[in-house]
Amino acid sequence: MAEREPGGRRDVPALPGRALRTARGLRLLCAGQARFRRTGGRGRCRGAGLSGAQWAAAAGCEGLGEEELGAAAADMAATAELFEEPFVADEYIERLAWRIPGGGSKGGAEAFDPKRLLEEFVNHIQELQVMDERIQRKVEKLEQHCQKEAKEFAKKVQELQKSNQVAFQHFQELDEHISYVATKVCHLGDQLEGVNTPRQRAVEAQKLMKYFNEFLDGELKSDVFTNSEKIKEAADIIQKLHLIAQELPFDRFSEVKSKIASKYHDLELQLIQEFTNAQRRGEISRMREVAAVLLHFKGYSHCVDVYIKQCQEGAYLRNDIFEDTAILCQRVNKQVGDIFSSPETVLAKLIQNIFEIKLQSNVKDQLEEHRKSDAEQYLKNLYELYTRTTNLSSKLMEFNLGTDKQTFLSKLIKSIFISYLENYIEVEIGYLKSRSAMILQRYYDSKNHQKRSIGTGGIQDLKERIRQRTNLPLGPSIDTHGETFLSQEVVVNLLQETKQAFERCHRLSDHSDLPKNAFRIFSMLVEFLCIEHIDYALETGLAGIPSPDSKSANLYFLDVVHQANTIFHLFDKQFNDHLMPLISSSPKLSECLQKKKDIIEQMEMKLDVGIDRTLNCMIGQMKHILAAEQKKTDFKPEDENSVLIQYTNACVKVCGYVRKQVEKIRKSMDGKNVDTVLMELGVRFHRLIYEHLQQYSYSCMGGMLAICDVAEYRKCAKDFKIPLVLQLFDTLHALCNLLVVAPDNLKQVCSGEQLANLDKNILHSFVQLRADYRSARLARHFS
Repeated sequence: MAEREPGGRRDVPALPGRALRTARGLRLLCAGQARFRRTGGRGRCRGAGLSGAQWAAAAGCEGLGEEELGAAAADMAATAELFEEPFVADEYIERLAWRIPGGGSKGGAEAFDPKRLLEEFVNHIQELQVMDERIQRKVEKLEQHCQKEAKEFAKKVQELQKSNQVAFQHFQELDEHISYVATKVCHLGDQLEGVNTPRQRAVEAQKLMKYFNEFLDGELKSDVFTNSEKIKEAADIIQKLHLIAQELPFDRFSEVKSKIASKYHDLELQLIQEFTNAQRRGEISRMREVAAVLLHFKGYSHCVDVYIKQCQEGAYLRNDIFEDTAILCQRVNKQVGDIFSSPETVLAKLIQNIFEIKLQSNVKDQLEEHRKSDAEQYLKNLYELYTRTTNLSSKLMEFNLGTDKQTFLSKLIKSIFISYLENYIEVEIGYLKSRSAMILQRYYDSKNHQKRSIGTGGIQDLKERIRQRTNLPLGPSIDTHGETFLSQEVVVNLLQETKQAFERCHRLSDHSDLPKNAFRIFSMLVEFLCIEHIDYALETGLAGIPSPDSKSANLYFLDVVHQANTIFHLFDKQFNDHLMPLISSSPKLSECLQKKKDIIEQMEMKLDVGIDRTLNCMIGQMKHILAAEQKKTDFKPEDENSVLIQYTNACVKVCGYVRKQVEKIRKSMDGKNVDTVLMELGVRFHRLIYEHLQQYSYSCMGGMLAICDVAEYRKCAKDFKIPLVLQLFDTLHALCNLLVVAPDNLKQVCSGEQLANLDKNILHSFVQLRADYRSARLARHFS
C-alpha cells in the first residue's frame, strides 16, 4: 500500500525518469485530469476534446505504452494539483516530498532516501522549467495573434466609418428633398383652401338663403325642419338664421324675424326637454350631445339649471344635509365632465345653489329657534353648523371650481353666517357672564352663604395697606366654621365654560378680531374665577383669621392657601393651552400677561398676609399652652430629689402642637414656599421659647429639666428640615447649659464653639437666671 499524504490523499508511485522528462503538456493535463483518471488514458478525453493518443502527443508523451501513458498522466495530474490555490511554497514542497517514495518521515513505510529525494527535486525543477518555457511560447504566440486581430478589427472599423459617412450624406440629400416636396404640398393646400373656403361659404350662404325664403314664404318645406330626428341640424340652421335676422331692419322684415324667433324658441325648448328626458334616463352621451348644441343658444344656462335641479332630486333623503351634499358633489363631479364643455362652471353653480338654498335654510331654521330664548343652545348650534360648513368647504376644495375656489367658497360661507357672526362675541360674553354668575350663586346657595360685599374706594384701600403693614384685623372677625369658600368643582365648571368659549371664539371670530375677542373672554374668566371666587375666598379667609391672643383658633386659612394654589395651577394651564395660541402674535399678548401678573401678585400678597397672621396665631396658641401648663415650680422645685420627669408637660403639648402645624404646612404648600413658611415659623418658635425661658429662675435640677425641654424642642425643630432653625435651637441648648454648669467652668463653656460668637449680654442674661447667681463665688467666676 502506498503511503498517504497529510491531507488524506494516496501517494502516487514515482514515474520513471523518461516519463518525468516528458511533462510538457501539464496545462492540458490539468484541464482534463478528472476525465482522464476515470478512463485511465484510454479512449477520448472529453474534458479537453481530444482522444487519448492525441492528448499524449500534445503532452510530448509519444511512444509510451498505455500503462506508461496512464502513469505519466496521473503524475502530471498530481503535479497540477500541487499548484491549487491558494499557493504556499512550503506546503507545495511538503506535498511534493510526500509523493516521492522514501521522501517522507523516517518512520514511514519506506526508509528515508535523501539521494532519491534530491534526484526527484532536480527532475521536478527541470519539469517546471520546461513547463515555463512552453507557457511562455504560448503566451507570445497568443500576443502575436491578438495584435493581428486588433489590426484587422481597426481596419474593419475604418471601413464601417466610411460607409456610415456615405449613408449620412445620402440621408441629408433625402431629407432636403422631402422638405422641398412638403413645402410644395403645403403651398398647394393653401391654394386649394383659398379656393374651397369661399366656395363652402357660398354654398352655406345659398342654403341659408333657401331656408330664409321658406320663413319668408311662411311655409317650412325642408326635411330638416319637419323631421324630428334632425333637430341637431335644424338647431344649427335656426341659430345662424337668428343671428342674421338680428341685423335686418325691423320695418321690412318684422314678420320673418318673428317667425325665426318663434322657431328659435321652439327648438330651444325641444332641446331642453330632450336634455331633461335624457338625464332622467341616465343617457350621458345624449346629454352631452344636446348640451353641445344648446351651448350656442341663449337657453344654455336654463339647461344647466335643469341639470342642477334634477341632480338634487332624491339626494337629501337623510337628516345629515352636510354628508348628503358631499356625496352629491362627489357624484356630480365624476359625471359633469362627460356632459358639459366647462364642467367647473356647472359644478360651481351647483355648489352655489346648495349653499344659498339648502344650507342657508337649514342654518336659519336651527339658529333662529334658539337665538333669543336659549343662548347656550344657540352658541352650540352656531359653532357646530359653522364647523361642519367649513369642513364641507374643505372637502369641496378637492374639486375643480375655477381659478380662485377658496375665495368663492369663503364668500358662500360668509353669505350664510354673516348676520350671526357680526354680533357673535356679544352673545358669547353675555352668556358667559350669566352662566358664570349662576355657577357661583348656585355654589354659595348650596353653602347657605350670603356673599358680603367687599368695599372699594379710598377708605378700603387705606385699611388694606394698614393691614398689610401692621397685621391688624381692622374689622370684626368672621366665623366661617372652617369653610374655605373655594370649590374645585366650581373652578372646573368655570374653566370648562371658558374653554368652550375660547374654542368658539377661535372658530367664529374674524382673524382680525380674534385677539380682541379672546381678551374679552379672558377678562370674564379673571372677573368671575379670580375676583368673584378666589379673591372673595381670600378676603373671607383673612377676615376669619382670629387674633393672636385668641385661646381657641381654627387656623383653616392654610386650607385656603392649599386650594388657591391648586386653582392657580389650573388657571395658568388654561391660560397657556387655550388663550396663548389665540393672542401669541398680537399686541394683546402683553396686555393679557400684564393682567395675569397683576391679579396673581394681588392674590399672592393677600396669601402672604394671611399666612403671616396665621403664623402669629400659631405662636399665640403656643404662648397660651405655655402660660397654662408651665409652672414656676417646674424649674425650681421645692424638693429637687423628688423630680422624676424627663421634660415638662408644657413642652410635650407645645411640641405636639408644633408637629401638627408643620405637617399641615407641608400639605398646604408646594415647592420653595414650604421651606420659606417653615423657616419663618421656626424662627418665631425659637424666639417664643427663648423669651419663655427668660421668665424663670432655675435651680440646678430645674436647669437640667430646662435642658431636657430644649432638647425636646430641638428634636421637634428637626421636623422642619431647615438648617437655620436647627442651628438656632442648638445654640439655645448650649445657652441652657449655662444654667447647670459649675461656676469654675463658665468661662470655658462661654468660649465654646456654639457660644463664642454670641453677645456677652445674651450670655449674661442666661447666667442671671440661675438661682445661685447672686453668690459671690459665681459672680466672681463669671466676671
